[in-house]
Amino acid sequence: MERTGLKIALAQLNPTIGDFEGNSRKIIQACRASEKAGADLVVFSELVLTGYPPRDLLYKPDLICEGQKSLESLVARIQGPAVLMGHVRKRKNGAGKGLTNSAVLFQNGQILAQADKVLLPAYDVYDETRYFQAANHPVIYELSGTKLGITICEDIWNFPDFYDQNIYLSNPVEQLAQAGADIILNISASPYRVGRWQTRLKLGQHIVNRFKLPFVLVNQVGGNDDLLFDGHSFALSPTGEVIAQAKGFEEDLVVVDLDKTKGDVCPTPECDEEEMFRGLVMGVRDYLHKCGYSKAVVGLSGGIDSAVVAAIAVAALGAEQVMGISLPSQYTASQSISDAERLAGNLGISFSVVAINELFEQYKKSLSPLFSGMAEDVTEENIQARIRGNILMAASNKLGSMVLSTGNKSEMSVGYCTLYGDMAGGLSVISDVPKMKVYALAHWINRDKEMIPQAIIERPPTAELRPNQTDQDSLPPYEVLDSILEGYVEKHWSVERLIEEGHDAEVVRQVVRKVDSNEYKRNQAAPGLKVTAKAFGSGRRNPIAQKFGQY
Repeated sequence: MERTGLKIALAQLNPTIGDFEGNSRKIIQACRASEKAGADLVVFSELVLTGYPPRDLLYKPDLICEGQKSLESLVARIQGPAVLMGHVRKRKNGAGKGLTNSAVLFQNGQILAQADKVLLPAYDVYDETRYFQAANHPVIYELSGTKLGITICEDIWNFPDFYDQNIYLSNPVEQLAQAGADIILNISASPYRVGRWQTRLKLGQHIVNRFKLPFVLVNQVGGNDDLLFDGHSFALSPTGEVIAQAKGFEEDLVVVDLDKTKGDVCPTPECDEEEMFRGLVMGVRDYLHKCGYSKAVVGLSGGIDSAVVAAIAVAALGAEQVMGISLPSQYTASQSISDAERLAGNLGISFSVVAINELFEQYKKSLSPLFSGMAEDVTEENIQARIRGNILMAASNKLGSMVLSTGNKSEMSVGYCTLYGDMAGGLSVISDVPKMKVYALAHWINRDKEMIPQAIIERPPTAELRPNQTDQDSLPPYEVLDSILEGYVEKHWSVERLIEEGHDAEVVRQVVRKVDSNEYKRNQAAPGLKVTAKAFGSGRRNPIAQKFGQY
């Protein structure tokens, strides 16, 4: 193994999709800081200039044109270290798609190399074959005597002895190693889910152990709609040692001297709860700010879901930017109101109470001719939820705040939520967090002192839409429900497999029926932040009208 002779800056940025001016400014600032640190090469993430994923904005010719102009400006303006960064490149001719997902290497006004992505993912949240043409092979470029093997995100995810997603016919990393690369560089926009940064690191070590080459991965950070990007960029020595590690969930710049196998190593999350909390905080902050909002409204029911969402909102935006509203009816226990008020006090947010009794009675009076002779049922329960949704949205309109809806993944899965009611809002913060994980987050939030009142954590969950109601009137215990949902939704297990795993057959069938029959609700839900292997959102595309596997 030759000494690389390179000092590399890992520039981990949070781009905004389509904000070429803002993204360029971040890139220039990072290059200046890298030059001061003595870096020979600055590596940025995948599509850092455009922001990832741009989705159907890629069909807009003006976006492609502006991106090219921005790239040309950066190439002309940035002096000093060489720069490797991701961008969208327009193909000049030939059959196939008109764009490539590309990396460009430039220095002192000159483009040294262009490399196009070889492996284009088209599963889960990815849809790159919709827009891009795949390259036939990866690119090596010799910089200051070091042969750089350039890969883009998915190009490294094709090792069947490591990863079960063996869906490609070529292995770009193997090709680069056989062609004599001295180092493997990967520019990435790898979306977050719990533990993903550790998987990325293990994959890098797998590559290093196999080819005995140093490895550098620079990952995007920040939230873009439902997708979170955790950063955690890193560099590995030829022996697999972590010699540089960027922070998680925030922008960072770390420098590694590959000759000395020495660089900056930042601490990583200590547990899944810390990791998930930081990811959700980042997602709320970025979603609101990138959409032009600075303030949030949360309906505080006195339950654990709204309490956790409020705590996340405060960490993301600051207490002064969050309002909590209690919306009691005649079925709301006084403890629910007092617990909500105590939570608001602990968090330091403003708190208001808007009773819905009179509105609810007026609704029933207005509907009485239509419902004459019919007993009250779930219809009246849903009316209460929809009144609350209307009030929260009115507060949003009047105060210029975004409503954060508070439903968890367990409830969203089985439809234990009201369309246009408690589902109302601009962002569904914990819609990919199972109920038992919500409890785990609450305990983590309270690790140093009681922010969420213990009474909220200990009290049986209830929608309080009828007398003496609890969630377990309609649902199995959450421990059971979450286990079934993980198998059915995330692992795609069949009913038979779930029963074989030890679950009660009738409970399994009831849960599966609820999941399948409530697809229409989830299709109308606010965007939710993805933190698990399979979220209800852009990565799950089940039809609403269908008859497969009905139980």
